[in-house]
Amino acid sequence: MGSPLADQVSSRLDRARRLAATAGVDALVVTPGPDLQYLAGVVKHSHERLSALVLPTQDDAAFVVPRLERPGLDGSGVDQAGIRVLDWVDGEDPHGLVAACLDGAKRVAVAADMPALHVLGLRDALPLATQELATPVLRELRMRKDPAEVEYLRRAGAAIDAVHAQVPGWLRPGRTEAEVGADITAGIVAAGHSEAAFVIVGSGPNGASPHHEVSDRVIETGDVVVVDIGGPLPEGYNSDCTRTYVVGGPTDEVTDVYAVLQRAQAAAVAAARPGVTAESVDEAARAIIRDAGFGEYFVHRTGHGIGLEVHEEPYIVAGNELALEPGMAFSIEPGIYFPDRWGARIEDIVVVTEDGCEAVNTRPHDLLPC
Repeated sequence: MGSPLADQVSSRLDRARRLAATAGVDALVVTPGPDLQYLAGVVKHSHERLSALVLPTQDDAAFVVPRLERPGLDGSGVDQAGIRVLDWVDGEDPHGLVAACLDGAKRVAVAADMPALHVLGLRDALPLATQELATPVLRELRMRKDPAEVEYLRRAGAAIDAVHAQVPGWLRPGRTEAEVGADITAGIVAAGHSEAAFVIVGSGPNGASPHHEVSDRVIETGDVVVVDIGGPLPEGYNSDCTRTYVVGGPTDEVTDVYAVLQRAQAAAVAAARPGVTAESVDEAARAIIRDAGFGEYFVHRTGHGIGLEVHEEPYIVAGNELALEPGMAFSIEPGIYFPDRWGARIEDIVVVTEDGCEAVNTRPHDLLPC
């Protein structure tokens, strides 16, 4: 019996082969990134020296790697699963090594984040093969989280919740967004993340910019502050959670608008269950905001998938007719943004279950005073 990692890699490679064959693809070529981490348990970075998992649908997998990096595969999924390793040294042609594994291939699917340097190198090495994205195959694997992945997402959710619990103590009048952001960054790592992937502290008018990060703006009494934070666990699975805070008491306008946002977010969570479409979850939130007269101020999709990447499929957006299935994990994060004035957003990560969904974030959704 193999190790748990070897069994996981073998299972995922077999499933990838079957899906590729069904799609009429002869082989997958996957360079470093989340897809490679998912398939083979290898965490690397792409650069000018080619490393790639080569997965023919009708033959054994191989891993092409620079010889100077081969020791880094010890103990990895490649090593544990006994994948054949083809190493090369500077001056040799690694794209030719890949081509030698794919004799007769007509359709080759490459990872979406493969550098153009290697896309073009493979095109030259495989002149009779057409290239396409591997995303349609790999997303079918990665969209549906297995129980171990769901547990990682729960752990990530609990860790980022612990950071949000400390935010009211850091948000004080007279401090800058950057100063608060530095506290949050340290808190994210202290809570068990390997790093802070992003920290948004949008105070006052900056909260009306959904992807604002931090600035030297001084936080003032009365400010509404959007705090959107997250990062990966050491195992690679990410957190992402947004809460909205108010420094001092909210105005009547803020209270009324925020109540609409709470209803919209709760409605979308209630709508997420097996069999419904991704776009219907988006509409559940959007309809409430639109009917309250704020539709033009909700300027982004309701959610995005999450896992080894902060943003991955499925996307909770109008036009996405994908039917949700158990194991799919994504954010539900409607927002309302008044340009140059203020904004608000509520975000939880949810996982579709057999009869509904489970939120991995449990911090209160109320407008939180500081």
